[in-house]
Amino acid sequence: MAPYSSPSSRGSGIARPVVSAAMLTLCALTLSACGSEDKADAGTAVTTRVTDATGTKVKVPATPERVVALSETDLDASLALGVEPVGLTAGRGRKGAPQYLADQAKSIPVVGAVTGPDIEKVVQAEPDVILAGQLADEQVLAQLRKIAPTVATIDDTKDWKKALQLTGTTLGKADEAEKFLADYGTRAAALRSDLGDQAGASVSVARYSAKGTAVMQQGVFISDVLKDLGFERPGIQNDKGEGHSTPLSDENLQEIDGDWLFIGSLDAGTDADLLGELARKPAYQQLGAVRQKHATVVDGTRWTSLGGAQAAVSVLDDIRKAMVK
Repeated sequence: MAPYSSPSSRGSGIARPVVSAAMLTLCALTLSACGSEDKADAGTAVTTRVTDATGTKVKVPATPERVVALSETDLDASLALGVEPVGLTAGRGRKGAPQYLADQAKSIPVVGAVTGPDIEKVVQAEPDVILAGQLADEQVLAQLRKIAPTVATIDDTKDWKKALQLTGTTLGKADEAEKFLADYGTRAAALRSDLGDQAGASVSVARYSAKGTAVMQQGVFISDVLKDLGFERPGIQNDKGEGHSTPLSDENLQEIDGDWLFIGSLDAGTDADLLGELARKPAYQQLGAVRQKHATVVDGTRWTSLGGAQAAVSVLDDIRKAMVK
């Protein structure tokens, strides 16, 4: 799979979403960039000010009621905090929400894709807050800010914990976010203790699709979760990748080997069938983790995509099931 790049880094060949000036005018909200808490101009709604992941100060409703989530991480975090968005962007490799959130998000309209939001659909959702994930395209952000207060939640570190805290602050759920993180920390510590002689093992994470095998390096969600558990990473997985995942040829398949291997796909149907083809390849069968029966198939939408709060907890559960005897 080709490395992931943000919409702003894909070049000018991708058309930016546009919408008529009249429609934007009808939906425009005035933003302010100073202070901490006050009454809105209409004198009816309490607002608060947050500093988003880019350092931009944004005035938002103290208790937003109509939230649009423009990344998988935003959707995960909102649902984890008890807020159901009124719009979402499709997950990587999906037409709708990531597989692990599909049931929770089945009634939420899709307003965009990994390549960016559909501005007219965002307008139709009538949001009072937009969670913009790691969106960096200034033209698109400018359009979104004319619709509703827009908060970038993911900074350059791609840290899901920081994103959850910022989302909690934005949605008036800061206490809930801190409780979630405390519970996660407790569960991670318990798992680390229960790993026994597997503590510190070398753990590899890969994704397979019709385009072949890709390995997850540093600087992405799953690597941060594995770091919380004290695991080592094999080979190039110790290095920061150029994109979200690093494609490998069959000749370099040994790069996905380790004491333990977790491999997934983004589609439970088509790609999952392809995993059977991978398992029949001699290069795969020769991997140490495969010979030791330490290779586990996982849901790639949780393990090998943008990730988030609920995804992190489910990864802990998968590791406990596979590695704790």
